Amino acid sequence: MLLRAQFSGPARYRARATAAACRAVAQAILRRELKGPRLPGWNWAVELWTEVLRGNLRIAFAMPEVNEARRYLDAIVFGSPALSQVNITPVADEKIRASWFVPNGTQPDATVLYFHGGGFSFYPGAYAGFIAMIALTAKARTLALDYRLSPEHRFPDQLHDALAAYRWLLDHDAGPGNLVVGGDSAGGNLAIALLLAARDGRMPLPKLAFALSPPTDFEAAAEAEGRGTSLAGNEEFDWIDRKMLTKWSEWYCAPGQRRHAYVSPAYADLRGLPPIYIQAGRAEILYDSIARFAAGAKQQGANVVLESWADMNHNFQMFGEQAPQSAEALRRLGEVIDLYAQKT
Repeated sequence: MLLRAQFSGPARYRARATAAACRAVAQAILRRELKGPRLPGWNWAVELWTEVLRGNLRIAFAMPEVNEARRYLDAIVFGSPALSQVNITPVADEKIRASWFVPNGTQPDATVLYFHGGGFSFYPGAYAGFIAMIALTAKARTLALDYRLSPEHRFPDQLHDALAAYRWLLDHDAGPGNLVVGGDSAGGNLAIALLLAARDGRMPLPKLAFALSPPTDFEAAAEAEGRGTSLAGNEEFDWIDRKMLTKWSEWYCAPGQRRHAYVSPAYADLRGLPPIYIQAGRAEILYDSIARFAAGAKQQGANVVLESWADMNHNFQMFGEQAPQSAEALRRLGEVIDLYAQKT
């Protein structure tokens, strides 16, 4: 079976998550048998994982309180062989909340400061498997920050936490010459915001930043109707939808802050930044805004590279070896990090 999901926590959550997973699997199998894959590039893993992720995230968003949604998502644990290949150690320092993910049996020179996704609102335990994959891909000791979450904490609290972690690394012998910052989804947005704030604060800058499926324009996301066909045209293929984008935007910042450069880098001056490497799927609802951001960056002369994969949706890298496109994207990420971070 391609899916490796386990369910924990309260019985009501386990039962609901199990039922949702079974329903998603049945729907995916029936549709694929009758009509073939939803997109030509989808294998069974992409088909099944997309249905499972979409179904459970919609259940979480339908819950009346965000804390209940978090508890529900924490009840779903996705197994990953990557977890057995890294050593995970919480940071024993009151200045930051974070954990080290270090590949077993290595003494890597490069350090990655990693920001998780989840719309700035969720950090489910299942994320550990994906962060382990990133650490192995980067061949680097990876510090995963547990930043404060919205809606209890709104912009700029998350950026303050990111800057605190960045300063902590610089103070603990992580030289900027072999330091990389990166993240997925909201975490990718936060990685770019960190670069901007560090540059504006005249701090030493990292060697490289990477962003996987980052939101780059919160005003467009809040409108949720257009400024590009991907918001509407890709919704049937993605596992996040426009209603989720709207809610995340409302939780994260005030309407008047949506054009702030540290919220929406689409409106930022990107000159003077280190290279930014972006990956996106051309079947995700954020694709058009990501592509506009990359095109605007090139017009400014910024070193921003976007690589995209046909038929792939949001954060498709998490499918790992179960989808050839995901495996290729992770390999490319590792090559880019090698190119920049391993140079002294």
